[in-house]
Amino acid sequence: MLLLSALIRRRVLHCHRRSFASATLPSAEHSIYLSRSTNPYFNLTFEDWLFRHKTPSEPLLFLYRDDPCVVIGRNQNPWKEVNLPALRAREGVPFIRRRSGGGTVYHDLGNTNFSIHLPRQSFDRHATAQIVLRAVRALGIDANVNDRNDICVGKEKIAYKIVNRRAYHHGTMLISTELKTLGDLLRTNKDTMETKGVASVRSPVCNLRQFSTNITHDHFVNAVIDEFLDEYPTALPRHINLVDEADWKDVEYIKHGMAELPSWDWAYGQTPEFIYKVKNTFSWGTAHVTIRSKHGVILECKIHVSDSVNGSDSSQSFEEIERFVQDKKYGFMQNEKIPVLGVDDPSTEFISWLLKVMDS
Repeated sequence: MLLLSALIRRRVLHCHRRSFASATLPSAEHSIYLSRSTNPYFNLTFEDWLFRHKTPSEPLLFLYRDDPCVVIGRNQNPWKEVNLPALRAREGVPFIRRRSGGGTVYHDLGNTNFSIHLPRQSFDRHATAQIVLRAVRALGIDANVNDRNDICVGKEKIAYKIVNRRAYHHGTMLISTELKTLGDLLRTNKDTMETKGVASVRSPVCNLRQFSTNITHDHFVNAVIDEFLDEYPTALPRHINLVDEADWKDVEYIKHGMAELPSWDWAYGQTPEFIYKVKNTFSWGTAHVTIRSKHGVILECKIHVSDSVNGSDSSQSFEEIERFVQDKKYGFMQNEKIPVLGVDDPSTEFISWLLKVMDS
């Protein structure tokens, strides 16, 4: 088993004795923060708080782990990025839209998230990637950085890279994460959904444990801290500040942020404009649908039927459906009063299919 250096042992012993002097007087003046919470709503909000309150001229490192969740970028489309039916099947596993940009990632206790905040004028994502790379190599793994600044072993990623242009590099190091769950939740098939948001770049991934079975969260955390302090020797104070969620529960920014992240207005209402073209063949013909949505609300729905069988014409009913879905929340029409159509009206079967499409 890898041994902690004497310096790291002293840091850990020191930070275990440390606590905030007052939860009502929070400080962003430390250089290293390690969260003891695994609540993703807290950790993502605290990360944003640090970014907004840390002295801009000073480097900062934040490390944390989350309970299982999918995290999407601020400018991403959850219907495009997340397998929502698979997510719903795993009760208690949410998707969360973070406040920074970048791609979609899966978090669980088998991976460790790192966040390096730097002055804008000195920010270099290649340099920050090198900090993490050196930490992984210090653990005995021959890793490399690809041209997208992802940390890899061979061609397989072990760390997601997410960058915010406001001097903010954060990522997820895969140590012993559930790769099957990751694949299931991030595997979607919506090639005909065109979004103005940022699309994730999919790549093969693997765990550090596949190369060294003894590596743990603590090993990685300590290695990153060592490399961070070597890179920024003037970062002060140099000890670790342990973060307990309970100490921050009364901070207004934290309370507001944790309440906002799971809300519909944030999770879905921030979705950039997208167009989704789908079609399905029924016994009475083939329906072609074009849906345009922005901020989670349907702006327009156009329905066209081709290859109509027996001269079937339900254009009036389809026009009624177009009017019905307009201005509704995309994917949230389960409780809406669906237009009453005739039992033999083809559009009755059609609207049932359409609602399932938007719910997936």
